[in-house]
Amino acid sequence: MADIYEHQVPEKLRGKYQAMIVYCILGFGSLISWNSMLTTADYYYKVFPDYHPSRVLTLVYQPFAFGAIVILAYHESKTSTRKRNLIGYILYTISTFLLIVLDLATKGRGGFGPYTGLCAVVAAFGLADATVQGGMFGDLSLMCPELVQSYMGGMAVAGALTSALRLITKAAFEKSNNGLRKGAMMFLAISTCIELLSVMLYAYVLPKLPIVMYYRRKAASQGSKTVSADLAAAGIQNQSDLSDDDSKNQRLSKKELLFQNIDHAVNLFLIYVCTLSIFPGFLYENTGQHGLGAWYALVLVAMYNCWDLVGRYTPLVKWLNIENRKLITIAVLSRYLLIPAFYFTAKYGDQGWMIMLVSVLGLTNGHLTVCIMTIAPKGYKGPEQNALGNLLVIFLLGGIFAGVALDWLWLIAKHQLYVLHEIFSTSTTSFFVQALFLLFGINHK
Repeated sequence: MADIYEHQVPEKLRGKYQAMIVYCILGFGSLISWNSMLTTADYYYKVFPDYHPSRVLTLVYQPFAFGAIVILAYHESKTSTRKRNLIGYILYTISTFLLIVLDLATKGRGGFGPYTGLCAVVAAFGLADATVQGGMFGDLSLMCPELVQSYMGGMAVAGALTSALRLITKAAFEKSNNGLRKGAMMFLAISTCIELLSVMLYAYVLPKLPIVMYYRRKAASQGSKTVSADLAAAGIQNQSDLSDDDSKNQRLSKKELLFQNIDHAVNLFLIYVCTLSIFPGFLYENTGQHGLGAWYALVLVAMYNCWDLVGRYTPLVKWLNIENRKLITIAVLSRYLLIPAFYFTAKYGDQGWMIMLVSVLGLTNGHLTVCIMTIAPKGYKGPEQNALGNLLVIFLLGGIFAGVALDWLWLIAKHQLYVLHEIFSTSTTSFFVQALFLLFGINHK
């Protein structure tokens, strides 16, 4: 039965551009709330100056996201994609609104209590992220690469647009009373509206687009049970005639899929370990003071987000799209040269060199992620594509979690060396300790 759908592809791709727009908005909605928090980190640094918000909140976010995606990926074949994604977007909407409520209730004051409440909301963001990312990538793995790229492009748009708006609001409110707070609240209000729009689009618009119906019917004909609720929402109630060949319902196990795609999984992990060990914590706390002053960290984050967006669209250029698995691995490993480059630039370079490095970090992050996520599902049946999409998201979020944890090493190393300095400053300081001071930029007086 699935062969019939193969021959209907040219006739069944109506609504492709509408689907690309909808998926772009859904990608935007999947990250707009979290990116709003990252982009307004200067506000949270003012309210909670002793709690390292950009590092702590990211570290709170990731364990919940990683733990939830592992559980959901294990049960992916029995979980309705529609229910999963709707729950995720609704949780995003509620959590974003609660940030506004929390700030209004505390009147923008800091302290341990409000910070604990902030961390609780961030944990809910982590659960929503795992629910949406795994569900959306699993569903998109059934479809054509252009829709995958549109969704991932929307994720990057969230970062670029929030950065642009943050620069505008900072300029507009900089001299007004509570300017940072007003800008942050405006961000969160906009994010809440976009999350609500995402819920409406997924619930009522996406299931009825012809191209989406086509790929979901094709997946159902290959034995996929996860698309049944979405097909029912499109008015296709009877699925019994779509999967009448038991031989086509057989699928590879998750273990087999992982072994066949272990290089893609590890590469995704390594991409985000590298990225999150630098962004955003290092950019906010370890780049020193330059001519841009308080604008410096915001400009760096904006440059990362803008070039990440560009990188997610560069695979559309055929000669830039990397499909060779060995070349992807080489490119991923080459990115680790950026870590010493960032260190020495922060220590000796000026802001122009730092902006260039941040741009390269964003460009390569977006480009390599899209290359992997679009080529990995090719050649598999619908149920296998859905499982593979969930497995890849596990490694992606695992890389983010590991990168966030490693990001603390910048801070811990500097603190430990400062302690050593205090210990040895009262006696004859050894040559080794002096060398460490020089290496980490601590002035030895």
